[in-house]
Amino acid sequence: MPIAKDFRLPDVGEGLTEADLVRWTVAPGDTVEVNQIIVEIETAKAVVELPSPHAGTVRRLHAAEGETVPVGAPLITIDVPGEEPPAPAAPAPAAPSEPADSGAEERTALLVGYGPRAAGAVRRRTPRPTPAPAVTAPAHPAPVAVPPGTRPAAKPPVRKLAKDLGVRLETVVPTGPNGTVSREDVHRAAAAATQPATPAPGAVNARGETRLPVRGVRKHTAAAMVASAFSAPHVTEFVTVDISETMRLRELVRARREFKGTKVSPMLFVARAFLLALRRTPELNSSWDEERQEIVLKHYINLGIAAATDRGLVVPNIKDADLLGLADLATAIASLADIAREGRTSPADLAGGTVTLTNVGVFGVDTGTPILNPGEAAILAMGAVRRTPWVVQDAAGERIEPRWTTQLALSFDHRLADGQQGSRLLADTADLLREPGLALL
Repeated sequence: MPIAKDFRLPDVGEGLTEADLVRWTVAPGDTVEVNQIIVEIETAKAVVELPSPHAGTVRRLHAAEGETVPVGAPLITIDVPGEEPPAPAAPAPAAPSEPADSGAEERTALLVGYGPRAAGAVRRRTPRPTPAPAVTAPAHPAPVAVPPGTRPAAKPPVRKLAKDLGVRLETVVPTGPNGTVSREDVHRAAAAATQPATPAPGAVNARGETRLPVRGVRKHTAAAMVASAFSAPHVTEFVTVDISETMRLRELVRARREFKGTKVSPMLFVARAFLLALRRTPELNSSWDEERQEIVLKHYINLGIAAATDRGLVVPNIKDADLLGLADLATAIASLADIAREGRTSPADLAGGTVTLTNVGVFGVDTGTPILNPGEAAILAMGAVRRTPWVVQDAAGERIEPRWTTQLALSFDHRLADGQQGSRLLADTADLLREPGLALL
């Protein structure tokens, strides 16, 4: 007979303890291969596809789409070929037992590629016209339909209980043997009658309000921002800078062959200037170790790019961004943005950031006070790039000209750097945008 094996939600790392089930790609009765994608989950940081560690037939799905599943809880039971399947058991009034398990429960910490790959097995999603509904075994036998007008079948003690609790037996769904009403049925009906109706998520209630459950990325972002705001002493400084020379450089860069087909945005040059300025102020590329009361200086720069998505704010980062040339940096920024918008950001892309850049200017906003990404010492916000009147000074004196300007806001952790270091990092970034040729020095 086949051996029933449970696949449990693996430890997805980064201290996460649960995930939301987004979509099943298989249903009970389907045949699956090793490493075939069977489910999509949304952790507090990203949407992740989980492959099957077993080859066999899907017996049971333990959670429905939209449910929150704790790490270690069973997701799916798969019958792995071994022996002939057992004969189905006769229905009984008692609650059915859980599916048998071989005892070898899967608790792997890997997300993809675990388990031996079957010969010729290919990881591909099983095409399905509509998502299959998750099926969970009922906690009691299925109710038996009672014809209208028929007196409900119930034992005298059950009838007395219903009378005492004010429950009309005609309104109770019987789940006892042969369609009889049980004591549990009466208690369930009484409890349901005393509970106020709860509107479905997204529905407008009687007070004209809509309540939305907070899950996944948005739940993590809310918790992380609160923790950051109340644990790290934030300081924010601002500067308005004339970036007309940078905008001229942008036009020259866009015309070069190596940038053909690459998005060359003003943010690219802000990112490059920020990375160059950090070389002079390494104190702000660090983190605070609360347990050991130590400052951890990072000798690498993983630049986080804040991205707004339908699921909430995510901050994937570019590893060793300071080692990339302008063309490679542009490609990396565009790639991260595309992946984030599609909801395909991996946990590896989200882990290990050291500083962050956020562009609030895309929303037409001039500036803001960014909150530090947890575990980082600095975050730079870039405002909208605008043509504004600017006082220009040269040998001929002063005059007012329309110039390209933007505002930069730098928040930093005052435990890790003093105002001197924070001001120097912001001023150096502004200088490089005002005079891009300074990067040659």
